[in-house]
Amino acid sequence: MNLQEIIDKLASGKITPTELVLKSIETIQAKDNQINAVVHTRFEAALEESKQDYSQTVFKGIPILIKALGQNIEGMPSTAGSVLLKDVVSSSTHNFVEKLQSLGFIVLGQTNTPEFGFKNISDSKLYGHVKHPLNLKKTIGGSSGGAAAALVADYVPVVAASDGGGSIRIPAAYGGLVGFKPTRGAMPTGPNGHRGWQGASINFFITKTVADAELLFKHMYQNTIEAPFNYVSMPIQKKKLTIAYSDISPVNSEVSDDAKKALHLLVEKLESMGHTLVNVAPVYDGMKLMESYYLVNGVETAAMIKGIKNDVTMDDIELVSWVLYQYGLKIKGYEVVDALNYWDMVSETMHEFHQTYDLYLLPTNAKPAPDFDLKYQDEALLKRMAAIETDPNPYEVVWTMFEKSLSYTPFTMLANITGQPALSLPIYTNEQGEKMGVQIMGPKGSDVFILELARTIYA
Repeated sequence: MNLQEIIDKLASGKITPTELVLKSIETIQAKDNQINAVVHTRFEAALEESKQDYSQTVFKGIPILIKALGQNIEGMPSTAGSVLLKDVVSSSTHNFVEKLQSLGFIVLGQTNTPEFGFKNISDSKLYGHVKHPLNLKKTIGGSSGGAAAALVADYVPVVAASDGGGSIRIPAAYGGLVGFKPTRGAMPTGPNGHRGWQGASINFFITKTVADAELLFKHMYQNTIEAPFNYVSMPIQKKKLTIAYSDISPVNSEVSDDAKKALHLLVEKLESMGHTLVNVAPVYDGMKLMESYYLVNGVETAAMIKGIKNDVTMDDIELVSWVLYQYGLKIKGYEVVDALNYWDMVSETMHEFHQTYDLYLLPTNAKPAPDFDLKYQDEALLKRMAAIETDPNPYEVVWTMFEKSLSYTPFTMLANITGQPALSLPIYTNEQGEKMGVQIMGPKGSDVFILELARTIYA
């Protein structure tokens, strides 16, 4: 059932919130020992809340899971997947979570995430590795890996997630799910911090259908006036579109035949609907853009960790986080300004691109999901990472540290950096049964149009 069908059954009394909550609890308890998608629960509180009257709310008592990264709820752990924060309990509820609760969702618990959301896999030392429910030898990606796994395993009808570099779209694609990253500024932010990786990160949901994503966007949309980023709706008015597409990695990495087949399947579908498809890409320096992304993340990491504890050591956090932290400490102020200026330049490039091409299609992931135990750094690199404090070229260490993982997901960061909406549709399955997604990117503010178009392609 999609969300609207569940809402209708709840409204008619054919099912009750308590029945849904109990069913979700039973499913989680039966399955999660193998999958490891849920890291903290509030089952007793959820059962009590399920007895309330939700008849006047939009979602009428549907159970949901939220992500253990930023989506804080008062009284629950706020660990960001890190051993450093393992004992921290949130003293407030994030505005995004508060709004979804006000709309009638009942929060059952938190889903697994990598430490601080830095990876496109979910494998924190604090919580362990999330496994793909359809193939326990595979990862389902990250950083919203626990969320995607929980939805594939039918724990709840919908999951909350967040996306700072593809973290909704990457696991959604691997899970055969719909992953939508809205336009920057479209979702509630705060109360503590509104920038989210300088605007690259945003909260939303992973869903089973486009219709569910549409319904959630309609009701969750909010301009947070006190935030630096606000949303302006700019719907596309045309019926016949000119759409660009590209299967070339912006960082010159290999793109699998599966990723290309997925993209060209969508190209053919849109052509059959009467749209004009053009094999062309916007002109920008993909390597420079990734360099700026890592630089901003390094500075954000240094500020975050300094804010948590001034004397953090390499033993307190994971090695990837330590490298980003030490790199961030070495970055000069003018370098940050230069990086953000380049983000703005690429945003302008994409704006001009969309004057000719209404939408831009890209693979979501460049390769099928890797094995969950794949090693991303060899022993020599791990030693160099551990010596990051004295390394003469810390940026080279950062790039090399992420190089293998980036080769799986080189296409997603663009939308985060420019703030554009991007929707991953799960339209392809290879001969091994592995899922692949394709992204539809549009100009800022075209969220509703993208969702409406996607519903004609994939229900």
